[in-house]
Amino acid sequence: MKKPLIILALSAAVAILQSCSGNSQSGQNMQTPITDSTAIASGNTKGENEGSENESDEKNAKSSSTSATGTAANTGAAATTNPNDLNLQNLQDAYKGETTASAKYAAYSKKAEQEGFHAIAILFKAASTSENIHANNHRAVLEESGQKVPAIKPEFTVKTTKENLNDAITGEGYEISTMYPEFLVIANDAGNQLSLVSLNYAYKTEKKHKVLYEKALAALESNSFSSLATVYYICPTCGNTYETTSPKRCGISMTSSEKFVKISSINS
Repeated sequence: MKKPLIILALSAAVAILQSCSGNSQSGQNMQTPITDSTAIASGNTKGENEGSENESDEKNAKSSSTSATGTAANTGAAATTNPNDLNLQNLQDAYKGETTASAKYAAYSKKAEQEGFHAIAILFKAASTSENIHANNHRAVLEESGQKVPAIKPEFTVKTTKENLNDAITGEGYEISTMYPEFLVIANDAGNQLSLVSLNYAYKTEKKHKVLYEKALAALESNSFSSLATVYYICPTCGNTYETTSPKRCGISMTSSEKFVKISSINS
């Protein structure tokens, strides 16, 4: 995905979200991205279901210097409470995480295929494609902010497919319960609209990935794979992932399904 197209897509998403908020006051916090982080922070995990993609909550997330410092500590950022600096560091960390996840899931896909778990191999391939879109979005926002994005050398270990699924579930769980909710709060404090959109795209998609991985693990443990999809559709704007069929427009970014990427083999 080329940088200008990514920026254009993110900018369009900002405009849509601002229009939907119905509030034109200067400096008003974006409601949509923070909605889900607020819900997760309070223990509400309803958003993991696909039908919750467009749920909204009128409450603003409240931030503090404590949350900012905590985020810096969790991600290895420098000890600062400046929301702009924290936001940029968080995006660097998110870019590294998504880049690593994309490479890791691609390797997990090949392993699953080798072990005869074709449906799980397709799922990992779809997720790898999605994570790469998230990485490109984060990178585009960083570069738009004048930041240099270092080359990432992914480090991970490929184990059995069952172990790989458990690893994926753990990783996605951390992202949706801790990492992205905290990053969204800081991005909101910084008032960085593109960051909010990019982080929110990844956050909402990861919730769906976790459910898909849990479903795959249950199928593997019961040796019953008939419930697993063998075709996925990926939104090129936000990475949203659909099983078997897709709606006319992405439930997260409103991108037309005509532009979706179809994943039906590990070589797609």
